[in-house]
This record gives sequence, structure tokens and C-alpha cells, in this order.
Amino acid sequence: MTAISLGMPSVPTKLAERRKSRQIQVGSVAVGGDAPVSVQSMTTTRTSDIGATLQQIAELTATGCQIVRVACPTQDDADALATIARKSQLPVIADIHFQPKYVFAAIEAGCAAVRVNPGNIKQFDDKVKEIAKAANDHGTPIRIGVNAGSLDRRLLQKYGKATPEALVESALWEASLFEEHGFRDIKISVKHNDPVVMIEAYRQLAAQSDYPLHLGVTEAGPAFQGTIKSAVAFGALLSQGIGDTIRVSLSAPPVEEVKVGNQILESLNLKQRGLEIVSCPSCGRAQVDVYKLAEEVTAGLEGMEVPLRVAVMGCVVNGPGEAREADLGVASGNGKGQIFVKGEVIKTVPESKIVETLIEEALKLAEQMQSDGVTSGEPQVSVAG
Repeated sequence: MTAISLGMPSVPTKLAERRKSRQIQVGSVAVGGDAPVSVQSMTTTRTSDIGATLQQIAELTATGCQIVRVACPTQDDADALATIARKSQLPVIADIHFQPKYVFAAIEAGCAAVRVNPGNIKQFDDKVKEIAKAANDHGTPIRIGVNAGSLDRRLLQKYGKATPEALVESALWEASLFEEHGFRDIKISVKHNDPVVMIEAYRQLAAQSDYPLHLGVTEAGPAFQGTIKSAVAFGALLSQGIGDTIRVSLSAPPVEEVKVGNQILESLNLKQRGLEIVSCPSCGRAQVDVYKLAEEVTAGLEGMEVPLRVAVMGCVVNGPGEAREADLGVASGNGKGQIFVKGEVIKTVPESKIVETLIEEALKLAEQMQSDGVTSGEPQVSVAG
């Protein structure tokens, strides 16, 4: 009889080829071209409070953030940029609105890049030549960030509202002004709070240019709503190869934005996966407390950094199949749990011993993977049915 492999199924490693874009360098992070999609966030501290801002940047670094943006609405904030840029573990982008003088201050301070919003900087087009020269002299990339809520009045009059066409026209017009002065280290974002409008704007922009693109749903909302909107929008674009860096905008601590961003990339195989807990949502078939099991296993494996998939299943219908396909798993029922390692049942234990056994076996697998040189980034947890 021919043996049938019941291991992990063969799946496509990616859904689409990456869009061809030029590459820029944001500090130590390459953006665009064949560089991996990077995750950004933004500090919520007053930038003038250097200690608090650097502390938050350290927390973002530990969570897997790769680029950080800081607000610069006042002169005190501008004065703090040089110290923050020098001491930050991450490349720092200065976020400039309203006052063009802070663009020059950020460039002089040594920021890794500057984000400008042409729609709300006074007489911005008249300053492009000077900004281009300063940025070119210092090797500082510019992000042209067009937002639906601050679109240039001329375009609002032309289109009536912030349509995808209006967002794209604004971005490409401003980019063309920089290009006229020989400056090409540009990336673009065209953000909108409606994922459908945002997706269409980025699709049009991707078709009309080769600039690297920063994805974002602006004012996405509280954690739950914002996560859904961002995941839908980013998934639609990244699955078509569109997008070079992302920022999940949530009304939540910045580290939560980074966790969601990394999970989106991992889900699309655009980032190597870390720890993944696959647990069933529970149902009338479950003969154990799946919620409690999943929570205890997750807590017990917190901090594990190897790419390990652990399945915590509560019944005999889907349980054995899911547990078999994971690196490590349990299929529970009748007060007992079958423990699977790499697709094989290694033991059956009482329900009271399931968590401790899974953690013990996970640590063995992690030790073996680390000795084999298999490592990954921040651990992530996902729940699947």
C-alpha cells in the first residue's frame, strides 16, 4: 500500500509578484524594490519630551517595529529631533504639517526621512525647490502623504470630495514638482478612512507610477474596528503585490499597531511567522474548556521566538487533523488529550496534564529548532476554526 503523507499541505508562498517600484533608503531600512514590506508606527508622546519619546520608541522596537514617525507641531519638538534621531534604535521620520520651516529643521536634525502633507502646508509648492535641495544635500527621503481630510482645496473644488482620483492627482502633482528639481527619493501615501476608496486610490497610484508606497487607512478607529479595516485594505493590496511599508492607525497604544501590522504580514507570508497558536472557537462538540486551554498555553509560551505552530483543539471532529498538521498539537476529548508532534501521536495524557505537556514538548522543539539555526521574529497568536 502506498503511504499517504499527512504532513503540512503544500501552499503558495505568495499570492502575487511584488509590484516593481524604485527603492529608497530610510535610515537602515530599504523601502521598495525587492526589500521586505516594513512595519511602521507613530509615537503618541510629545516629541519635545525626549525621554518619554525614546522610551516609547524602545517599546516599539521590542514589538517588531522597523520605522517610527514622530510629530513635529512646535519649535520645541523640532529642537528635540536631533537628539531623538541620534539615540533612537529605529529610523525616525519627522511628521510635518502647516509650517514648512520644520521640514528644514527635520532635515538638518538628521532624521531618516520627512513626511510632508502638501494639502495643509502653507504655500508648499513654492517651497519645493528649497526642500528638494536640502533633502538632496543631506540624503533625506521625502514621503508625500496625502490625506482625505486635508486635501488641497483646488482638488476638492475640482472633484467635489476626496475621491481616489483626487488623492492620486494630488500625490503625483507634488511628486512631479520634486522631480523637476532632480529629487527622486520619494515615497507616497494616499490615505482615506474608507477602505474601499483607499484601495482604489492605491491601485490607481500603483498603475501610474513606480514610487514606493506606504499603505495606511487614516483614522481607522478603535482597536477592533481599526484592525478589521486595516487588515481588509492591506490584505487586498498586498495580495496584489502593492505596498512597500505599512502603518496600522489605531486609537490604541502604538505597540498594538505594530502587533497587528506584523500579524497581517505574517498571514500573507510576507514576514516569517513566529509562534502561532491555532485554537478552535469551541462549540457544542467540545469536551474540554478550549478557551482556558488556549489562554494557558499562550501564557506558558510567551516570549518564544521560534516559528512554531501549536494547535489546541477541543473535539474529535477537526481536532486530530489540525493537531496533526501543526508542529505540536492536542486533540482533546473524554477527559484526555492526544499529543501530536510533527504529525505523530506521541502520548495520551489526562486533561489536567495537557497544558504542562504541551509547554514541555514546545520547549523541546524550540531548543531543537534553535540548535538547528531556525529563528524568527516576534511571536504572534492567531485563532482559527
